[in-house]
Amino acid sequence: MQVIRERDALAAAVAEYRSEGSRVVLVPTMGALHAGHVSLIEAAKRPGTKVVASIFVNPRQFGPNEDLGRYPRREMADIRMLTEAGCDAVWMPGVDTMYPDGFATTIHVSGVSEGFDGAARPGHFDGVATVVTKLFNQVRPDAAYFGEKDFQQIAVIRRMVADLDMGIEIVGVPTQREDDGLALSSRNIYLDADERAKAVALPRALGVAARAIARGEDVVAVLDDARTTLTAAGFEVDYVALADAETLAVEPAADRPRRLLAAARMGSTRLIDNVPVDQG
Repeated sequence: MQVIRERDALAAAVAEYRSEGSRVVLVPTMGALHAGHVSLIEAAKRPGTKVVASIFVNPRQFGPNEDLGRYPRREMADIRMLTEAGCDAVWMPGVDTMYPDGFATTIHVSGVSEGFDGAARPGHFDGVATVVTKLFNQVRPDAAYFGEKDFQQIAVIRRMVADLDMGIEIVGVPTQREDDGLALSSRNIYLDADERAKAVALPRALGVAARAIARGEDVVAVLDDARTTLTAAGFEVDYVALADAETLAVEPAADRPRRLLAAARMGSTRLIDNVPVDQG
């Protein structure tokens, strides 16, 4: 696997892939990789495809009181994991490469970015959209793969790609989970043993709520019950909401694909999760 840190080397590697007739796929990450990231590499690997992962801890998507400083950085372990997964190259730019002196551009995607995490973390999705645009311009992929745990992020990126005529296929890969159902996340390492044991209440509450909504039970009551369950388990709830799976509009029509989304804090660790709601 090629480890690339300079723009010229990245351009040369991608040009070589293209000269071979290969399709290029990008898997953007912030490092601290786990089995969920490996699943993205595995989903992306196909005959005739070259997979480029990126590792960049993007300061523009962290708020002033968030965990940029302590976000886990495990460069050698990440490189080893990507190599074992069969990744072809990893793009590891520095902050100065991504945001040189005088950088003055921000990408804002209206609508899908404004509720849920967009409301709880002002400016977060502007940072996401800006860095993903830069990564797309640097790698020029045919497709990019993202985990569905960050469901709103995928909706933002799909809207941006469509609006800006980028011509990149955006592929969502189902959330990977621990044996007890907790969604894999780089931030799970912040949980102590007691918090980790309690955190499983999040996917369980969402599963119960999704099944109840699919049965036709009152949505407001079901969401209230889910919040009560999470609070009783020790969570501080940011939101539990039902949304249209494409537009993220609340109060979605029952004949449209729907998604149940939640964010809650266990101690100092903010966890997010989501599950589909079956129609009918």
